[in-house]
Amino acid sequence: MVDTLENNAQHLHEELQWFAKVLDTRLKLYFGHECEYTAIEDVQPPALDPALSVYSNFLQHYQPTFEERITLVLSLVPHINPQMLDVFFVKNSNHDRGFSEFGGITGKAHGGFIPTGETAMFILAGDNLKKRFYYYYLFEGDHFFSKHQILYLQPAPEGDPFLSGPLSLSRGFLDLFTTGKEHKPNFSIDFPAKLITTELDWKDLVLDQNTLEQIDEIKAWMDYGHIILDDWELNRKLRPGFRALFHGPPGTGKTMTASLLGKSTQRDVYRIDLSMIISKYIGETEKNLEKIFKYAENKQCILFFDEADALFGKRTNVSDSHDKYANQEVSYLLQRIEDFPGVVILATNLKSNLDEAFTRRFESIIHFQIPRYEERFLLWKNGFSKKSSLHNSIDLNAMAGKYELTGGAIMNIVRYSSLMAVKRQDTTITLLDLEEGIRKEFEKDGRTL
Repeated sequence: MVDTLENNAQHLHEELQWFAKVLDTRLKLYFGHECEYTAIEDVQPPALDPALSVYSNFLQHYQPTFEERITLVLSLVPHINPQMLDVFFVKNSNHDRGFSEFGGITGKAHGGFIPTGETAMFILAGDNLKKRFYYYYLFEGDHFFSKHQILYLQPAPEGDPFLSGPLSLSRGFLDLFTTGKEHKPNFSIDFPAKLITTELDWKDLVLDQNTLEQIDEIKAWMDYGHIILDDWELNRKLRPGFRALFHGPPGTGKTMTASLLGKSTQRDVYRIDLSMIISKYIGETEKNLEKIFKYAENKQCILFFDEADALFGKRTNVSDSHDKYANQEVSYLLQRIEDFPGVVILATNLKSNLDEAFTRRFESIIHFQIPRYEERFLLWKNGFSKKSSLHNSIDLNAMAGKYELTGGAIMNIVRYSSLMAVKRQDTTITLLDLEEGIRKEFEKDGRTL
């Protein structure tokens, strides 16, 4: 880790020295001062060994042009050497204000100069309009900066020129270039999705064989989908990504399955908190979701929408403006999920609650049913700690046959009865403990024992 930090720091130091010379050259040429170069392109960038740092490996992979490399470094500077841009705070003595052509803004807490698209255009093109128009390509949607979520221009305020938007480097690439390790976003209002993991394995997932086979199809896509898309060239005919719907009662293994898919394929699984996403304000729901999709776009994450019918429910007849925008939200989500290149899993207790337009777009629809007797017996058998024992009055076969319970409910009963045994300073689970746990679970559903 120390070598990674040292190598990253050394290469970025060399890159900053080159950028400083380019910036100095631009300013001297623009203001007609004496300069050893006739163009900024004469200032050659350093040759960085691609094997030594994440940044140099990035350069080796993408092979950026001179102007792409300058723009990339410009987006880095406010994060690692903000004082380098203080030169842009100089006043235009003719107008007693800053130079409009420098662009830039000041942040709410950041005291330095935050570059905009205009800043990039000044450094690259000066007052050469032809070059300026050419360099617009850097901020187009099909450029690798945008396609791979590396850097982008934030939207400018309504009515302002688009180049007045701040130049933003993604947090993921900033972390890679500096620490060598990508930051995982924290669950917050700004990122309403929580990373979920599991300590369990596939052997702990008790489902019927048909359901397991359907889950294996998703895993097969995650392992081999890139081959049929790229090597077999089916990317021209098939949509990217994979969409699955898990439906069935609570406690039947939907969340656990999503977590295991992530664990077995080494992918992060983010559970979307719909209570923080859905907004009564027009357009806010889409904005909240876009933050998540944008982060996950090229990271092979699994997006897991639990209780999805709250967001993806049936569209209503339009009776007022609220209905109109609610339906627009569903339409937006349909398109966004179809375009997402990763795996999206929607979970719902009732499939019938979902809009049919959604269900037609799933590659896989999997029913997680209440476990049958055989599966319930396995859940009871494997649920208890090896450090505990069952009283000889307990017949797991009989319990599995008598009580129709989900896997989640059975584990709640295991938790309760184990806790009661520990409370007694005992290691034996009693029948009374189990029956009381079952009674509590039945009460949740309005049933009696």
